[in-house]
Amino acid sequence: MVQLSLDQVLSKARAHAERNEIVEAQELYQKALQAFPENLSAKQELENLNKLKHFDYIKNPSQQIVDELVNLYNQGKFREVADKAQFLTKEYPFTFILWSILGASSAQIGLLEVAIEAYKKAILIKPNSSLIYNNIGVVYKNQGNLVEATKAYKKSIELNPNNVETFNNLGTTLFKQNKQDEAIEELSAIFADMGFSIVDGPDIESDYYNFTALNIPKEHPARQEHDTFYLQPDINGQRKVLRTHTSPVQIRTMEKIDLKNFDEIRYIIPGRTYRSDHDATHSPMFHQCEGLVLGKNINMAHLKGCLIEFCRTYFNEDNLPVRFRPSYFPFTEPSAEVDIGCKRENDGSLVIGEGEDWLEILGSGMVHPKVLQGVGIDPSKYQGFAFGMGLERLTMLKYGIPDLRPFYDSDLRWLKHYGFIPVDNPSLHSGLNGVFS
Repeated sequence: MVQLSLDQVLSKARAHAERNEIVEAQELYQKALQAFPENLSAKQELENLNKLKHFDYIKNPSQQIVDELVNLYNQGKFREVADKAQFLTKEYPFTFILWSILGASSAQIGLLEVAIEAYKKAILIKPNSSLIYNNIGVVYKNQGNLVEATKAYKKSIELNPNNVETFNNLGTTLFKQNKQDEAIEELSAIFADMGFSIVDGPDIESDYYNFTALNIPKEHPARQEHDTFYLQPDINGQRKVLRTHTSPVQIRTMEKIDLKNFDEIRYIIPGRTYRSDHDATHSPMFHQCEGLVLGKNINMAHLKGCLIEFCRTYFNEDNLPVRFRPSYFPFTEPSAEVDIGCKRENDGSLVIGEGEDWLEILGSGMVHPKVLQGVGIDPSKYQGFAFGMGLERLTMLKYGIPDLRPFYDSDLRWLKHYGFIPVDNPSLHSGLNGVFS
């Protein structure tokens, strides 16, 4: 634009239009209007071009061709659709639906740059398409270009203020989530790689599932009101509790097992838990992740291998020292606390993986025979192991966060410092600390 005058740009645009090179002509008209927004000739000629008043001879593909592409797309044959659409756009360069299909199918197979260029061509043909701006925003977001994604979403909303989907997309692009949300994503990625699935259960539990079924005796301190949140009695006089751990889901899961068609289960159970405690390292509501493996011939060696692999992957330390220290839990026997090697600095900070100090991070053990018998499983045939960890504690250790309470203070300054963007979800192939780390 700096080297060409307005007349030269318009002349080149008209030449492209005469040769039926419509998209190229539109690009030049729009560049002219960016430099000279009040130029009436450029405005009128672009408007006429968009309305096809000067180009009634432009060919469009038959409806049969379009329907074939749509059917292939709905069948998930995205590569075939992209190849055909790419070929057809050369013959029909001014067909909006072809560029749209090319953009959508290219995005599905990971050709994000091709998708972006295709959507840009579609926008040139229909500048007021809110849907295309939303779609190109999604591609930019998947590409990690949040600035352009935000621009595209805002343009889509400007064109269609009632588009709820775009509002949601814009929100997830701008919003930062808490670190414990990222911890759940990280744990899920690690354990999924080891064959685990995710299950969940209710936050409000009966005394049976929260305590009795887990072999917790009636005199155990955890049953006291100074440790546990009890609800008002129901019509039967029974008082439910806000679950103090996610272990009740283990019981609910094992109750559903069909032993006639059972081989092995591997589950993790992330979720909210509640205890009557509040200080720098405790919160009345916090998150736990428990795990359960059950099958034939499961033993402590499997437990150790699983948790050592988890600790070393989560803290990104291939040679992280891990030790299993004998302990006691009512629902496992034998039981063990899991410690990792660390070094305590003079300023009170911790260095994970170095030094001769140890730090406890989670509890584990073989599922107690009484727990198995309580759900109708023969402990002489089936064995399993379980483990549990606090997600906030793991997060604080990994990222050097000294105080638990800001996790729930909704302080934007803290969230901007420690938060993460939802599209930066951790995975084993992109890195557990995120694709931008």
